[in-house]
Amino acid sequence: MGLLLVEDDDAIAAPLCRGLALEAFEVEHVTTGQAAIDRIEDGPPPDAVLLDLGLPDIDGLEVCRRLRERSSVPIIVLTARGEEMDRVVGLELGADDYVVKPFGFRELVARIRAVTRRSGGSGPGEEPTDAVDLGGGLVLDGRARRVTGPDGEVTLTRKEFDLLEFLASDPGATFRREEILQRVWDAHWYGPTKTLDVHVASLRRKLNDPGLVETVRGVGFRLRSPSE
Repeated sequence: MGLLLVEDDDAIAAPLCRGLALEAFEVEHVTTGQAAIDRIEDGPPPDAVLLDLGLPDIDGLEVCRRLRERSSVPIIVLTARGEEMDRVVGLELGADDYVVKPFGFRELVARIRAVTRRSGGSGPGEEPTDAVDLGGGLVLDGRARRVTGPDGEVTLTRKEFDLLEFLASDPGATFRREEILQRVWDAHWYGPTKTLDVHVASLRRKLNDPGLVETVRGVGFRLRSPSE
């Protein structure tokens, strides 16, 4: 499995590369945001990108945005910025996960594997779904992993699509927060549940339909039935 590590601090990058190599990852290391962007544009995509935010040339959040514009490769942000707003912005810009330094190596490996397990699949379900009418001119195509609306295709991140597809598996049914996190993120999810709220808010905004994903207070979320 190939990883692209974007980290300018060799004191962090060197031992991380060695440790990941022992876990059978092939790690390519670059030290600037521009090098990461060039690598994604010019070469075959890695299985995941590990992205530091404190880069010397381009802010890591901007690098995340540009990488997501160019590729659907999973992005795991590695950073000392642990404030909630930093997490929210990173996820909004397309990051699939957000790990705050200092972090445990085993935790990082688990997160890499959790993210990449879904990178080539059809989402959280076992089989891709047929086209699902979401109402309001929105259609979800599980086989093509795309959502189209009245104005054309809607660009979603991998996790946003997975979340929408999971909710669309049973429109009108209420899913508990814990169930959504386990099915869409990981069976052993241990991150903040705020991640789910951020992705729901992003879906509502991108689909231009605040009422499509309904909040069931104290329980979880449900996708509005097209008949409503």
